[in-house]
Amino acid sequence: MLSLSHILKALKSPIQTVEADFPIYGGCIDSRYCEEGQLFIALKGEFTDGHYYVDDAFDRGAYLALVDHAIESDYPVIDISDPKAVLPTEAPFSILVEDSLLALQTIAGFWRNQFNIPVIGITGSVGKSSSKDLIASVLSHRMRTLKNPGNLNNEIGLPLTLLSLTEEHEIAVLEMGFYVAGEIKLLCDIAHPNIGVLTNIGTVHAERAGSIEAIAEGKAELLEELPPAPQGLAILNYDDEFVRNMAAKTSARVFYYGLDPKADLWADEIESQGLNGIRCRLHFQGEQYYITAPLIGRHSVFTILRACAVALNLGISWEWIFHAFKSGREQVRVVTVKTPSGALIIDDTYNASPESTLAALNLLDDIDGRKVAVLGDMLELGQYEREGHRRVGLRASEVADEIVLVGELSKMTREAVLETGFNPQKLHWFANANGAIDHLKPTLQQGDIVLVKSSHSMHLESIVFALEEVH
Repeated sequence: MLSLSHILKALKSPIQTVEADFPIYGGCIDSRYCEEGQLFIALKGEFTDGHYYVDDAFDRGAYLALVDHAIESDYPVIDISDPKAVLPTEAPFSILVEDSLLALQTIAGFWRNQFNIPVIGITGSVGKSSSKDLIASVLSHRMRTLKNPGNLNNEIGLPLTLLSLTEEHEIAVLEMGFYVAGEIKLLCDIAHPNIGVLTNIGTVHAERAGSIEAIAEGKAELLEELPPAPQGLAILNYDDEFVRNMAAKTSARVFYYGLDPKADLWADEIESQGLNGIRCRLHFQGEQYYITAPLIGRHSVFTILRACAVALNLGISWEWIFHAFKSGREQVRVVTVKTPSGALIIDDTYNASPESTLAALNLLDDIDGRKVAVLGDMLELGQYEREGHRRVGLRASEVADEIVLVGELSKMTREAVLETGFNPQKLHWFANANGAIDHLKPTLQQGDIVLVKSSHSMHLESIVFALEEVH
């Protein structure tokens, strides 16, 4: 268990004698959610400063806080760079460091290195979270598994996750997000993964990264940081040319998955059963295996392949893999809800890129009923903004019986839809979600299937909430 003495050692404090050591049960950065025994890390954010809430964190049960400047507090604040400083004999209290975020990352890296366990790093443009969840679910049937909760996949969330490592964990599965060059290298410096999983390369976050080539280079940092074979293993998507070519960037052993028979593990006979899941045939070392999973959409076959690839390379048998899939622990981010009128809503408003939106439209195509696509702006696409929105419009016109668009960028989607000859009376554009709500509420009926998809900051979840309400 992480403790005060570990933290002092990690930060190379001259204070190494601790009269009253105590355990630390993970970390938090929002005082409102602090739990008993946690480490509170005071960070300055865009709108507020965590240093204002140190005492609130203590009042909610935190044992220790990291601060990087003087604060007003009812509890002691100890400068751990002072060899003459005396630590309190009981919690709570704060320790003063030069940089709270850097201290968090340093502690997390130190603590990870106390464990000789496999660490799996997962990155890519689309499918990181679902792959993390499924991989962790499958592995948890055989190994005590740690994973990032939610989307804690950045320079703050990943080290927070590592603070929860205990002697009971046998493996860690860590999603790694990317916005700019060097970010994944930083996460690797903290987590030291020995297995890297690459999903795909797409245009999401191109506005920050600059180009799809820059995105590929940033994602490849995971492979460059893996240890050489036999300790290091890179699990790569053979069907994605950018990812396939990344094999040249690593000295780790490479294992390919995909739909191409040239891959080490590949799938065919893919059958989407709509909202009831997916079935496919897997090929591995000359043998064939049929598998069914409660995952939504044909694109989920890649999530299945990633989970199976990791499990097989860790020595988990097919028997245990099948058992894991049958157990029903797997969860998907897409949520379905019924409206009072009897329409079914597929709520996929968590985030959107051209690739994930096309996958959602393919799912809509697999379900019987009158199909309504409610699509909002896709943000942070940079130079691929127009191309991405047009691709979505072209596919939506093939799938949907009615299309509802929301947001300024979606005018480009509308333009592409109209070029296909789609009935303009079945195409509607609104500046915001309220207009879409007013249109949809009186028109939805029994048997309608409504896909709601957009970037999260468009807040199209408000459409879902409004349509759920009894009216």
